Amino acid sequence: MKLAIIGHGYVGLVTAAVFADLGNNVVCVGRTAEKIENLKKGKLPFFEPGLEEVVKENINAKRLVFTLDYKLAVSGADVVFICVGTPSLPTGEADLSSIFKSAEEIAKNLTGFSVIACKSTVPVGTNRKVANILKKYKQKTSSFEIASCPEFLREGTALHDTLNPDRIIIGVGSEKAKQILLELHKPINGQTVVTKIETAELIKYASNTILATKISFANELAFFCEAVGADIEEVIKGVGLDKRIGSEFLAAGIGYGGSCFPKDVKALVSMTKLYKTDCSLFSAVESVNKLAHEKFIEKILKHFKSRIKGIKIGVLGLSFKPETDDMRDAPSIPIIKTLLINGADLVAYDPQAMNNAQSIFQGLKIKYMKNAYDACSDIDALLILTEWNEFKQLDLDKIKKMMKKPVVFDGRNIYDPAKMKKLGFIYYGVGR
Repeated sequence: MKLAIIGHGYVGLVTAAVFADLGNNVVCVGRTAEKIENLKKGKLPFFEPGLEEVVKENINAKRLVFTLDYKLAVSGADVVFICVGTPSLPTGEADLSSIFKSAEEIAKNLTGFSVIACKSTVPVGTNRKVANILKKYKQKTSSFEIASCPEFLREGTALHDTLNPDRIIIGVGSEKAKQILLELHKPINGQTVVTKIETAELIKYASNTILATKISFANELAFFCEAVGADIEEVIKGVGLDKRIGSEFLAAGIGYGGSCFPKDVKALVSMTKLYKTDCSLFSAVESVNKLAHEKFIEKILKHFKSRIKGIKIGVLGLSFKPETDDMRDAPSIPIIKTLLINGADLVAYDPQAMNNAQSIFQGLKIKYMKNAYDACSDIDALLILTEWNEFKQLDLDKIKKMMKKPVVFDGRNIYDPAKMKKLGFIYYGVGR
C-alpha cells in the first residue's frame, strides 16, 4: 500500500519505519525543513534503540521518503495516519490544534479514496471533528473514511512493541475502512480488536491511566511502608506474584513521566469534568505522582536540615526512564529545579539525555559530566533518578571513596539497602 504518515515524532517515525520495512511505500510529512533534511540522511531527532538502522535501510530501499509536501504524501494514499503531538494545555485538556491543522491539509490534498486514521492520542469525539474538517476542505472528486488506530509503543522498545503488540485496536465506522486496515496490519503479531471509533479513542486513555494508577498505587503504598517500617520492594514482589495483578508498572520511586502518562491522565480528568462525571480516582493518580517527587525532595532537605546551599550533589539519570533521551515531564526536572532554587551545586550524567537536559535547564547552573564516575567525584550526596542498567553495575566501593560524604538517595530502588549499609553508605531508598 501507499501510506502517508503525518508527523515524525516517536509514533510517526516508528510507524513509518515499521510499515516501510513490511514492504509498503511510505511518505512521512513534517513541518520543519531542518528535521526533514536530517531524516533524509537517516539522522533521527531522538534516540530509540534500533530505529536509525531500520530508517536508513528503508530510505536506501526507496520505500521510505521524508517531505514537507502534503500533496506528495497524501495524493493517492491508501491510508493516511495522523501522528502529531497532542500536548497538555494549561487546563489539562489535550491541545488538538496540530490534529485539526493536519486534517485540513490532508483534505486539500486528497485524491480518490483514502482511510484517514488517527494514531495520536485524542479525546473521545476528536475523530468525528476530523471528519467534519475533511468534508469541509476536500475536493468533490475525493472521498474518505475515518478510523482510530491508537498506538501502544513504549519508548526504548518501540520497534518490538509496534511489531509485536499485545493488541491492535481498529476503530472504524465502515466495512471498507475495516478491511483495508485489517489487510495492512496482517503481518503484525497481535490480537486485533475491531470496535467503534469512540471506543478505540477511549481504550488508549484507559490503558495509560491504569498503568499510571499502578505506579501511583505503589508510590502511595511506599509512603505507608516508610511509616510502618515495611519494605516496599518485598511488598510489591509478594503482591505482583498474583497473576491477577502482575508486577509490571507496580514500582515505587519518584513517579512517572514521559510524553504519555502525564498528559493522558490530565486529559482523561478533563474529559470527565466536561461530561460532568465524578471520577476522583483519576485525579488522585495525578496528585500522588506529584507527591512522589515532593517526598523525595523532602528526604534530601531533611538529611541536610534544609541547608543545602553550596552542597555539591551528583545526579545519575535525567531521562524519564532508561533507554530513551526523552525528558518530557521527567521526574528529574522538578527535583533538580527545587535543589537549584535552594542553592545546591549540581553535577549530572545521563547516557543519552544530556543534550535535551541542557535545553530544559538552559541558564541554570548544572555541570554535565562525561561518565557516571565523574558525576560521583567530590560530592556530598548522590541521587539516582533514572534506573539505567549501567548504574546498577557501578563499582560502589570506588564511588564511596570518590565522594566527600557517602550519602545516596536512590529514587529508583536499584541498590540493596543492606549491601549499601555494609559498604558504609548512608542510604535512602523509597518505601524502604
